[in-house]
Amino acid sequence: MKTLPTYQFPHPIPNCSNISRFSQGIAFASRSESAKRRPHRKLHLPKNLQNRRRTGIPPDFHPVLYRVDQSDEEENDVSEIDNGSEVWESDEIEAISSLFQGRVPQKPGELGRERPLPLPLPHKIRPLGFPATKNLPRTHHARSWRRPLSDQVYKNPSFLIKLAKDIRALHPQEDVSIVLNQWARFLRKGSLSIAIRELGHMGVPERALHVFCWVQKQPHLFPDDRILAATVEVLARSNELKMPFDMEKFISLASQSVYEAMVKGYIKGGNLGLARKLLSAAMEGKKVLDPGVYAKLILELGKNPDKRFLALPLLEELARRDDLKLKQQDCTAVMKVCIHLGRFDIVEALYSWLKASGTVPTVVTYTTMINSRCLEGNYREAMAVVWEMEMSNCAIDFPAYRVLIKLFVALQDVGRVSRYFVKLKEDGFVPTYDIYSEVIGIYVATGRIGKGKEIWREAEMAGFRLDERMSMEIISEC
Repeated sequence: MKTLPTYQFPHPIPNCSNISRFSQGIAFASRSESAKRRPHRKLHLPKNLQNRRRTGIPPDFHPVLYRVDQSDEEENDVSEIDNGSEVWESDEIEAISSLFQGRVPQKPGELGRERPLPLPLPHKIRPLGFPATKNLPRTHHARSWRRPLSDQVYKNPSFLIKLAKDIRALHPQEDVSIVLNQWARFLRKGSLSIAIRELGHMGVPERALHVFCWVQKQPHLFPDDRILAATVEVLARSNELKMPFDMEKFISLASQSVYEAMVKGYIKGGNLGLARKLLSAAMEGKKVLDPGVYAKLILELGKNPDKRFLALPLLEELARRDDLKLKQQDCTAVMKVCIHLGRFDIVEALYSWLKASGTVPTVVTYTTMINSRCLEGNYREAMAVVWEMEMSNCAIDFPAYRVLIKLFVALQDVGRVSRYFVKLKEDGFVPTYDIYSEVIGIYVATGRIGKGKEIWREAEMAGFRLDERMSMEIISEC
């Protein structure tokens, strides 16, 4: 067995008791002696580590995760015993992995929890680039004043009516050019048609003719059929327009708007003979006119009982039209004339055409149709129109109440008579003498004398005095 070499100090040691010799043969001085020989110094960090610019690197919180397999359980147990480290279970690994993969799984009861939205970040929301121009809302008044003056004037009714008043205020010897020249550059074609019609309403048709003569000298305003038609209508309405001698030439040369304006002017002026002559010439010359012109002439002819038969040729002309286009007001007027003529078939045809065209009938149309069927004696068919009117929820006027009460009296429907009589007064209408007579008569005829006497007293308080026959009937029943 080999012996290890020993090392000895070259100088003699005075106190041998302070020397300790180990088995390896190394001799050291004691700590007390070394502390006496070497003074204690405090350790200082270098200057580059005294004031650090950044904190130290944090410890690694992401340990290496691995799954524990059954085959390696024995090895893990051995390594755990040897190394003294802990083993991660599978549920712990899964929970920690979910923290770095996505959302933490919640409990089943808190799945519907609503979280507040994060606050907006202006520096991320603000779009890049220069700011866009502000689109300030401009009102119609502001836009109208920024338009050119010609666009504000040439079709403004208030300006054109004021222009007509200025022309009427001129002295009879003064020319209309005094007023029109200053606005000539702002006018357009058709602008002065409103002013010309307004002069006709003011009763100065000669000034309307002067305006037309001035327009003829303006190349940017004439030729224009609208101004010509307005002038012709004003002159025809005031009976200052002469009929042409060559009617065939006039029909071939005149436009449809000018021809219709002449007929309308004669109708409004009451010269129905010339209007009917023009329409007859148009039918012979196969000139197609607006059905509204025929309707206006039929209505005016229907007002005179002696001239109602003259409307039959015009009705036949309308019946031959395949593309019949009538306003609801004109259609209702023609239906009323047909009722006076006893042509209930035409009334039914017009009512069917009106509904087929998609137009919703008004209370006037319903009233006219109910009256037509009542006069014809078709009370049950009239009740169908009443039910249609009730379903449409249209407001009932006084003529409609009068026709409905007459229909219910003819049907001996006391309940409807009393109900509509109450509604008539609730709507603010005052019953007339014929309504009081119809209501009292139906009460007396059905044996309700007390109710009849009550309505009789109400009529007397309203200032009506019933005829002697009805008074005798009430007294005899009492």
